Amino acid sequence: MINHVAPESRLCIALSGGVDSVVLLHLFTLLRAEYPLALSAIHVHHGISPNADHWAHTCQQLCTKLNIPLHISRISLQHRAELGLEAAARHARYAEFQHQDAEYIALAHHRDDQAETFMLQLLRGAGAKGLAGMPVLRQQPGHPLYLRPLLDSDRSAILDWAKQYELHWIEDESNQDTRYARNFLRHDILPLLNQRYPAWRATIARSAHNLAEADQLLDELAQLDAAQAIHNQGINCQYLASLTPARARNLLRHFLATHALGMPSQTRLAEMLEQLMHADADSSITISHDGHTLHRFKHYAYLVKQLPPPTHNCRWHWQGEAQLTLTELGGILTFQHERANGLDMNKLHDINIRLRQGGETFRPDCQRPNRRLKILLQEAGIPPWLRDRTPLIYSGDTLIHVPGIGSACDWQAKPGEEALQINWLTDT
Repeated sequence: MINHVAPESRLCIALSGGVDSVVLLHLFTLLRAEYPLALSAIHVHHGISPNADHWAHTCQQLCTKLNIPLHISRISLQHRAELGLEAAARHARYAEFQHQDAEYIALAHHRDDQAETFMLQLLRGAGAKGLAGMPVLRQQPGHPLYLRPLLDSDRSAILDWAKQYELHWIEDESNQDTRYARNFLRHDILPLLNQRYPAWRATIARSAHNLAEADQLLDELAQLDAAQAIHNQGINCQYLASLTPARARNLLRHFLATHALGMPSQTRLAEMLEQLMHADADSSITISHDGHTLHRFKHYAYLVKQLPPPTHNCRWHWQGEAQLTLTELGGILTFQHERANGLDMNKLHDINIRLRQGGETFRPDCQRPNRRLKILLQEAGIPPWLRDRTPLIYSGDTLIHVPGIGSACDWQAKPGEEALQINWLTDT
C-alpha cells in the first residue's frame, strides 16, 4: 500500500461500513503504527436504506474507537433519478470524495469488483476504455488521487482477514437484491463460472490490464492528433475527415473527454462525425450531447455548454467592481484601471450592459464611418451562437465597447490618460 503514498500524506478512507472498507480501515491503522500518515475517513449517507442511520452510527463508533476523524456526508438523490439509483449514488459519492481535505482517497475495490465491472461493461458493449477496469492509482488534476490498495486481493481473502482479526461490519441488504445487475452477476452467474474456470478473477484482471495498455496507446494517438487538430478549443473538421474512421472516432472521443463529457454510443458518435465532416462549410450544425451543444463554424467544431436563452431586454449595471459575473450569458466581465489602451475614464457615466437587439451601429476604427454591428461581429469571426450572448457596454444610451471588436472611436483614451480596459471571459 505504501508504494504509492508518500510519508506524512493526508489519506481519507471511503468507509461504507461493509467488510471491504472495514478491512481497508483496519489495514491502514496497522500501517500507521510504522508509517506516518494523517488518516481520516468519510461515510456517505445516501438515505436510501432504512438502516442508513445505523450504518452511519456504526462507522462513527468504529472511527472513534480507532481515533480516526470521520466526516459523515448526507446527500440526496431526489434530483438524480434520470441516472438510475446505482449510478446516481456513485456520482454523488465521488462528488463528495473530491471535496475532502486529503491528498488520497482510499477505496476498497478488490479483484472481484474489478472482474464484475469488466463483465458489466462487456455486456454493455464497452470499448477498450470501459473494459480497462479500475487502476490502482488514478490521478485527477485539482482533486485527491484515488488509491485502490486491495485491487489484487480476492473477496475471499478480505473475508478471511476480517474473521481472523474479529472485525465487525454491516451487511447492506441491497447486496442480495438480484434486480441490480451487479448482484445478479455476483450471485447467479459468476458462481457458475467459478465451477468451470476457478481462475476467472485473475484471468479477467489480466485482460483488463491488457486493455488498459491498449487504451493508453489510443490516448497517446489521440493526443498526437489533437496537437494537429484542436486549436482554441475547437476541433478541425477537415483534419477529422482526413483520418481513417476508427482514428477519427478516437479523436472525437478524446475531444469530448477533454470537456469531461460522457461518451456517446457508437451509433451516436458515427452520426456526429458524419455531420461534422461532410456538411457544407457554411451550414449551421448543432448537435446536442450531455448538456452541451456541438457547433460547427468555419471548418471547426466547438462544444458549448447549454444555457437557457437570455432575455434580450435585460440590463446590468456596473458599480465599479473588478469583475461582473453575467450568469445568464455564461461569462465574466473584468474591469481594469490603467494608463494604456481602453476607454477614457473622464467620459464614462452610467455604465450599463445590454444585449444586441438588432440594427446597432458602431465605429471602433477612427478611419472608417459607423458600420452595422452585425457585420463587425461577422468580420471579427465571432461564432453565431455567441453573437446574441456578447455583452454590449453602454455609457448611458451610447454603445461604447463591444468585446471582441473594441472601443468606440470617440471614447478611446489617449496615451497617458486614465483608461478602463474591459474583457469578456467565457468557457468557449
